Amino acid sequence: MTAQSLFAERGSKAEIEEGSAFQPKFDADGLIPCITQHAETGEVLMFAFMNREALARTLELGEAVYWSRSRNEIWHKGATSGHVQKVVELRTDCDQDVVLLRVLSGPACHVGYDSCFYRAATVQDGRAVLAVVKDGKAYDPDAVYGKKG
Repeated sequence: MTAQSLFAERGSKAEIEEGSAFQPKFDADGLIPCITQHAETGEVLMFAFMNREALARTLELGEAVYWSRSRNEIWHKGATSGHVQKVVELRTDCDQDVVLLRVLSGPACHVGYDSCFYRAATVQDGRAVLAVVKDGKAYDPDAVYGKKG
């Protein structure tokens, strides 16, 4: 089965909103946003995009596969780091234009934190600033990905 034939063509509003056919809406660049959440804790781990092939491979493999906009290529999460995301459930919203992955995984963030959302924004002295809200890094990214420089 190809990624092209896996998904139904977009139908009527009623079919999209309440039907059983998966009819994902990809944007003009062929991408759909994907929110990834830890299946047990509910913590939001990351946000990424998928193209048609990445979404199809995610469903077929049962592991998260994304589209890397910076590298312009398919990205099987954990292929380099070993932090594979095992998909427990894949959901879509009412318009089928966003995907929610519920996964079991190790750390999600390439910077070393469990979640990519490890900082919170506040206003101090009239300026927006970020502060780390997580308790330390889960792993050393230099050891996993090699020294950056």
